[in-house]
Amino acid sequence: MTASDPVALAALHAQAFAAPWSAREFADLLSQPGVVAIAETDGFILIRIVFDEAEILTLAVIPTARGLGLGRRLVEEAAVAATKGSAARLFLEVAEDNAPARGLYDRAGFSQIGRRKAYYAAADGSRTDAVVMSRDLCVDQANVPLP
Repeated sequence: MTASDPVALAALHAQAFAAPWSAREFADLLSQPGVVAIAETDGFILIRIVFDEAEILTLAVIPTARGLGLGRRLVEEAAVAATKGSAARLFLEVAEDNAPARGLYDRAGFSQIGRRKAYYAAADGSRTDAVVMSRDLCVDQANVPLP
């Protein structure tokens, strides 16, 4: 799979989320400056880099590949890509009730910095808060993330 294939990204996203993004939405995102996709067979991460900040737009891992380290590996690869793109900080939003994703981000060094009330809509019409998280991307003189 290539990270630049919006149809493949949409197909993976559909396996990972109840409300997936379309191939057209991925094509539109991929055409924007600063948007980077990192993909593997069972998942991908999409980030946007703007000046000294980057944001995780989505992270998708198919259900059969969850809990095997792919999500963490994609997050770390995104951090490296963001740093190479001159970002000093990486942001994301995650549904408050998504415990596995929140655990992943906690273990990856993200901290909660805010909340967006009723940000996510569920199929039944209910709403869930988004937890806003960030992680500093410390870099050395070679612009490489430090542990």
